[in-house]
Amino acid sequence: MARNAGFFDQWYAEMGRSGLRDQIVRRALGLPADMDASGLLPWAGVTEVAAALNLAPGQLLVDLGCGRGGYSLEIARQTGARLLGLDFSPVAVMTAARRAASAGPAAFCVGNITAIGVGTNAADAVVCIETIMFADTPLDMLRECRRILTAGGRLVLTCWEATNLADERLPPWARRLDLTRDLTEAGFEQIDIASKPAWREAERDLWESAIHARAAGDPAIESLQEEARRALDLFDSSRRVCARAIAPG
Repeated sequence: MARNAGFFDQWYAEMGRSGLRDQIVRRALGLPADMDASGLLPWAGVTEVAAALNLAPGQLLVDLGCGRGGYSLEIARQTGARLLGLDFSPVAVMTAARRAASAGPAAFCVGNITAIGVGTNAADAVVCIETIMFADTPLDMLRECRRILTAGGRLVLTCWEATNLADERLPPWARRLDLTRDLTEAGFEQIDIASKPAWREAERDLWESAIHARAAGDPAIESLQEEARRALDLFDSSRRVCARAIAPG
């Protein structure tokens, strides 16, 4: 099935009905008991990303592919930033908006990560946590990030890079993604792409915990287990990375 907005609407709806799925993820990634995380970033990664964004209170953070908003709401809480989250899943956005109602200056909307709908030079920072693989053309997404960032604005994104681009087992996005090339072509400077093996090991813990969970007819657990089997089969074919870049002045 294509991973489009309809796919993710169903995925988020099933996730919201499953208490066990979030328990497994939070425990493996070391996340707070009330965090609605949709991705695979562990708690240490959340604090590292928040520090890398270097936000001052009141500055605007845009989260592309925000999911249920758990990660960016926590980053906004830590930094005092204003938050605008965008996702193509209405179910995810609705969940994030409910959480944001008691979480300070934050707004969430349905939108396209390659046509963001934010003014040029409007954002002080952009965060993309496990989002770039869903862009039809990653370069177009990065150009949009560059457009909306103010001079000196910071982009931080987390994803995976293939260890062997010729590995045909990998999905097409993984075989074509080159962050250094694409960030440079999009006009960013001071590009730094760091491998995060500790984050990767937290993922392994999550996948192994999921495999051993009792699904008991829970679609969210069954989906997590299916993802875990794929991820473990390909575990050594990619590395976990955090990319940082600056919009030039």
